Amino acid sequence: MVQITAVELSEWLQDEARPAPLLLDVREPDEFAAYRIDGSTLIPMRAIPARLHELDRSADTVMICRSGARSHHAGMFLKQNGFERVYNLAGGVISWARDVQRAAA
Repeated sequence: MVQITAVELSEWLQDEARPAPLLLDVREPDEFAAYRIDGSTLIPMRAIPARLHELDRSADTVMICRSGARSHHAGMFLKQNGFERVYNLAGGVISWARDVQRAAA
């Protein structure tokens, strides 16, 4: 699994020539409601095994959580289940808020 920084993800999302990845947030609903990256999809980590059939194994998928730890574990689960292009947002939404949102303000 590839680690991707918040700045790298922001650049990817702004690159119109590159297809947007699935932004898969694995936090709990209350965390997601409090703060999220626009365009992200919520599937709590505990629900991923039951919802694998909803995901495209060949799509670029960026795993997101608060700090990057839960998303790393969930991303490893996806890799073990045949997902080809899995990225982990290093530092999670904390790094997104600090390095992307703050820089845009």
